[in-house]
Amino acid sequence: MDNNMIDKVALIHISNKKILSTRSKGKDKFYLPGGKRERGETDVICLRREIREELSVDIIENSVRYFGTFEAAADGCEKNVIVQMSCYFAEFTGILTASNEIESFEWISFADKNRTSAVDHLILQKLKDLKLID
Repeated sequence: MDNNMIDKVALIHISNKKILSTRSKGKDKFYLPGGKRERGETDVICLRREIREELSVDIIENSVRYFGTFEAAADGCEKNVIVQMSCYFAEFTGILTASNEIESFEWISFADKNRTSAVDHLILQKLKDLKLID
């Protein structure tokens, strides 16, 4: 990866036609749960670590299904910085609890897209086109 690319992995978890989204402490926007890959991590290892850190739940490994990879301008970065987000559907065990850098979580719909980042706009649009979210 070059310095102009932020490599992230995100969870797509839908319930009642709404998608789970998180807001970090000190931020206004909501982001899909997940985060930056650490050196040598596979997508699934990164997803499991990030979701455990952020929401205190454990990804059920055999439920993980690739959804797609999306790219857009990175929030809060210089104009030429792109975020590349590899997204996975997955189930989890445990009770959702905002932890670490996460202030809160919400179940959002497509109508909430302006409260999210540019890359999340693309993901929400595809989920709406597929009639997975309202």
